[in-house]
Parts: sequence; C-alpha cells; structure tokens
Amino acid sequence: MVHVLATLANPHRLRVVAALSRRRNYVSQLARELGISRPLLQAHLRKLEAAGLVSAHLEISSDGKAMKFYEVTPFTLDLTPETIAAAVATLSSPDTVQPDGEKGSPS
Repeated sequence: MVHVLATLANPHRLRVVAALSRRRNYVSQLARELGISRPLLQAHLRKLEAAGLVSAHLEISSDGKAMKFYEVTPFTLDLTPETIAAAVATLSSPDTVQPDGEKGSPS
C-alpha cells in the first residue's frame, strides 16, 4: 500500500491514471493529450506499471509500426486507520518514502 500511495502522490501520475481510466492509449497520443513530453510520460508509466496500477501491451499497427498501449489495471484502495496500521506493520526499515516513490533516509 505504501508503494501505491507514494506512486499516486504525483499529480502527473494521477492525470495518467485518469486519462487511462477513460480508454487505453499509446504513449505518443497520451503525451499529446496530457501536454507532457514522451520521455517524462514514459518515466511515469514505468512507475505506475511497477506499482501494478497500469499494464502495457505491444501491438503492431496496420502499417507495421510497433505501438505500446497502456491501460489501467483495475484496483481499489481501502484506506482506513486499520489498513494503515496493517501497512505500517509490514515496513521493514525506518527509511522514509519520498513523494516520488523512492526510498530515502529520514531528514
């Protein structure tokens, strides 16, 4: 749960999930729709995929071009004090989780 929440803490990634919840899409079109660069979008998609929130499928277009389509993986978050307590019990170190989802030492 901590990894998923940290992944969703980024506004760009929230926008990606919202866009993909409407329909699956490929990187170039999604980047145009969201108004962000393809490299930045691909970095966010990798994090979302690592957290299990989106999945990718490679398809070949009619003109032979390989296109990677992304779609939302159905998920539900049940965020209650009890689920937070259960998640805290699974933490293995005192490292903090930064808003970008990366672990770091406490400041």
